[in-house]
Amino acid sequence: MTDEREMRQTLAGALVERAKTDDRIVVIEADLMSCHATKVFKQEFPERFVNVGIAEQNMIGIAAGMSTMGKIPFAYSFGPFATRRCYDQIFISVAYARQNVKIVGTDPGVLAEYNGGTHMPFEDMALMRAVPHMVCFEPVDATMLEKAVDQIVDFQGAVYIRLQRKKAEKVFDDSLNFELGKAIKIKDGKDVTLIASGIMVARAIEAAELLKEEGISARVVNIHTWKPIDKDAIIECAKETGAIVTCENHNVCNGLGSAVAEVVCQNSPVPMRLVGVKDEFGQVGKNAYLSEQYHITTQDIAEAAREIVKNK
Repeated sequence: MTDEREMRQTLAGALVERAKTDDRIVVIEADLMSCHATKVFKQEFPERFVNVGIAEQNMIGIAAGMSTMGKIPFAYSFGPFATRRCYDQIFISVAYARQNVKIVGTDPGVLAEYNGGTHMPFEDMALMRAVPHMVCFEPVDATMLEKAVDQIVDFQGAVYIRLQRKKAEKVFDDSLNFELGKAIKIKDGKDVTLIASGIMVARAIEAAELLKEEGISARVVNIHTWKPIDKDAIIECAKETGAIVTCENHNVCNGLGSAVAEVVCQNSPVPMRLVGVKDEFGQVGKNAYLSEQYHITTQDIAEAAREIVKNK
């Protein structure tokens, strides 16, 4: 079921509510206010909103400077421009300087759709995961995102938020017990674990249902925080199910699968399969078409699970 709330509206609305009681929060945009629904923040707090234009490197530098003055800046742009375009500024001005900057990169992976390869980040989490002390977070739906905002604001340090802009598949309800850095077991199983993030969570749940009909018991776990990753949850999955399939809307090179494998190989080695983009650039197309092209569909997850269970 698709959520009624858009992710961009959820984040902007949550920031407005927190900013009413926390004057440290500021929003910095790179000429994408309409795309990110941050106009509501500008209307409420015009003196705490900055549009730098299409100048993302400057945006990060300004954000770092604001942080030194005690502010908590949320710097927005499309994923590629919030990360790789201004990587040196992020690395030095934000992370190396231990600044309290929150970076929002939108339209991850195939969700960039018709904006095409130049705007389609399959590598953003790989880049940000390599930055020392950077927290890397990909929310699943609006419920999770709303619960995460206060924790992100309260965390002292740099955070990268990999944000779907529009409506997400609703996975969680208000009973969700959310904590940054802690994986969520959505469905239990004993034969294989499907570890998924972002849009791939709903697909992993669907794949688990397909596998159930074939007699394969698949556990579904959401890792929303790629860094710091929940090592204990991964080790538990490896020991209890003996096989892991990772599912990501991202390049498998230094992606979620790599992060999980780093834990598995050093603690509880088990067979793994990585469902994700296989070292390719983006292209123009709708989500469904691109997902088939890059083999990140529900069927691709189910097939990887069948293969690994058969051979483990």
